Amino acid sequence: MATDWLGSIVSINCGESLGVYQGRVSAVDQVSQTISLTRPFHNGVKCLVPEVTFRAGDITELKILEIPGPGDSRQCGDLQQADMGIPGVGCQVGPSQNGTTGKVLKKPISSSAPQNIPRRTDMKNQDIIISPQQQCSKSYMDRHVETLTQSKGFRRRHNSWSSSSRHPNQVTPKKSGLKNGQMKSKDDECFGDDIDEIPDTDFDFEGNLALFDKAAVFEEIETYERRSGTRSRGTPNEKPARYRHDENILESEPIVYRRIVVPQNANKEFCTDSGLVVPSVSYELHKKLLSVAEKHGLTLERRLEMTGVCASQMALSLLGGPNRLNPKNVHQRPTVALLCGPHVKGAQGISCGRHLSNHDVHVILFLPNFVKMLESITNELNLFSKTQGQQVSSVKDLPDTPVDLVINCLDCHENAFLRDQPWYKAVVDWANQNRAPVLSIDPPINEMEQGIDAKWSLALGLPLPLGERAGRVYLCDIGIPQKVFQEVGINYHSPFGSKFVIPLHST
Repeated sequence: MATDWLGSIVSINCGESLGVYQGRVSAVDQVSQTISLTRPFHNGVKCLVPEVTFRAGDITELKILEIPGPGDSRQCGDLQQADMGIPGVGCQVGPSQNGTTGKVLKKPISSSAPQNIPRRTDMKNQDIIISPQQQCSKSYMDRHVETLTQSKGFRRRHNSWSSSSRHPNQVTPKKSGLKNGQMKSKDDECFGDDIDEIPDTDFDFEGNLALFDKAAVFEEIETYERRSGTRSRGTPNEKPARYRHDENILESEPIVYRRIVVPQNANKEFCTDSGLVVPSVSYELHKKLLSVAEKHGLTLERRLEMTGVCASQMALSLLGGPNRLNPKNVHQRPTVALLCGPHVKGAQGISCGRHLSNHDVHVILFLPNFVKMLESITNELNLFSKTQGQQVSSVKDLPDTPVDLVINCLDCHENAFLRDQPWYKAVVDWANQNRAPVLSIDPPINEMEQGIDAKWSLALGLPLPLGERAGRVYLCDIGIPQKVFQEVGINYHSPFGSKFVIPLHST
């Protein structure tokens, strides 16, 4: 209750404008949030008025200098204060129940550094001297007076803190001895309270947390920032934009997804993972593009090498990549069956087989025997013979067990008569009976010319309008410059980005 604080000597700091007041508490009004001091002193000088009343809003700091106990005389202290000219707190304390007598402190106390004040309690018959560090702030008087006074354990805990956590300048409390000279044990002083006096109610955390309306607070903050012109932090209902690690946060220009324009309407269009549109071209336009590139220096040998590197890179990825091809998996060496015909497409396959063999892949190259071979095939075979790869010319020499991957380079865009050869039919039958997946390199447009159904197909430069039997289409960069595309009438912007082989999706 607020009445329990009446008679306490307090020091009230009202800031630089009003100064510091000291005196005894004569009234505490919780409704109007006011506190009254009788016989006040202002900055060490006694006031002319007998009583001064303060509002809670004017109080900057409040210090309790003395809490009177039962039987304390409040008149003697006031008479001594008048003579000393400052609000002293010393007075004669009446005899205690155990026969001891309190001391009278005549030393004056300043408003900035209050000294130790004697105090009596009715809980443990002890005369406790409160240190300057044990002070109450303004909030204890104007908000929590009733809570502190209603708690019986407040003074009990206060006594425990005074004995356990002393300040270096704090006077040790006097222990109350019994008449027969026996002293209580320290355990009784600390743990001797009746268990019935200990409050058994827990603090309601959920109930107090429910009083806090987060939505209202965020709305108030957003309203304030909108009026003041500052950047809004957002409300809990707003979801911030999320970006992938490969997305640019700041966009300077709108994205143009159609960067490749062909001179004639494309029969089929593809798109990349980024959404860029890649139109297909006819075989005649594709052949013209390669011819112009060869005229500018992109010779057949360079094109074969670039195609072999890109095809072998894709094949290595299909075989398992670093999870399969590492020094710890030497016992799981992958096997690739490479089926090539006697044409430029076959030379591209031989180049791919050479790179695969250099990466510790077991390559079995099938190439039929012909009396006269193309110069490009002869050169590629000469290089392939220097690797650990195996070359066969008969279907009987191909493995009977399924291999890890079949690379198809049998079909050609122009020489359709090869499909009638016995060796071609025998190889197609072997590939269809083998349960290994098939990768076709630069397959022909006409699906009737494809004897082997492919799971993946690799197009060169720009894709041809491939059908469903080609499987999933991939596109590789064979190094054709941009101005070469412009020379044949293609407005070209590279869709590859940081890669040389990209997947294409049907639109």
